[in-house]
Amino acid sequence: MTDPSDPKSTVLAFFDLAFVQRDAVAAADRYLGKTYTQHNPTIPDGPEAFKQFIPQWLASVPELSFEIKRVISEGDLVALHYHLKTSPDDLGTAIVDIFRVEDGQVVEHWDVLQPVPAESANDNGMV
Repeated sequence: MTDPSDPKSTVLAFFDLAFVQRDAVAAADRYLGKTYTQHNPTIPDGPEAFKQFIPQWLASVPELSFEIKRVISEGDLVALHYHLKTSPDDLGTAIVDIFRVEDGQVVEHWDVLQPVPAESANDNGMV
């Protein structure tokens, strides 16, 4: 069980249940607040919208994988930097999700996504 006073553990448990274990409905019921403000312009606000949108999206990408690279936590904000791939051959997308946690519940979300290119001007990598 997560510690409701620790936003980092709340977000990691939420992300794991919703996306890695692919149980977005249980994750929403357990970890989303009654209000859930979504800053991604393609997804409506609220836990019910999350429970409708995310399972459909997950079903559309059966080979989806996530590799978390960094977790940054400050106060009530937690940022996850990870590499998402829709298939083993996909170069993937570098993603940063920022979550705001209040009273042990995820109540707000922002994200930034950038496709991983085949070539780069440097050898540093994106993920």
